[in-house]
Amino acid sequence: MSRKKLPHLIAYDIADKKRLQRVHRLVKEHAIPLQHSVYLAQMTPSQCKSLITKLQKLIHATADDIRIYTLPQKPNWASWGKPIMPEGLLLTDFALPTDESSIE
Repeated sequence: MSRKKLPHLIAYDIADKKRLQRVHRLVKEHAIPLQHSVYLAQMTPSQCKSLITKLQKLIHATADDIRIYTLPQKPNWASWGKPIMPEGLLLTDFALPTDESSIE
């Protein structure tokens, strides 16, 4: 299995407030928030699998929804409105948009 870290988009919709808090705490240990319930993580396939296993133990399979999408190494980003991160903050391995333009 590859050890290369790839960006992953994580989004969730959790029906119960207690489960939501647990999922939120776990996801923010592995990823940075982009919006409410939408996160960006840099993970290897094994790290992603481990996170999935932990999340499956926290949710109700028929009431909750969690999605993890593997993104290309250098995705094109577009952002409008409130900035994702404060100006001047640099994250290694991530090229996040800082204004209303796409990053290539």
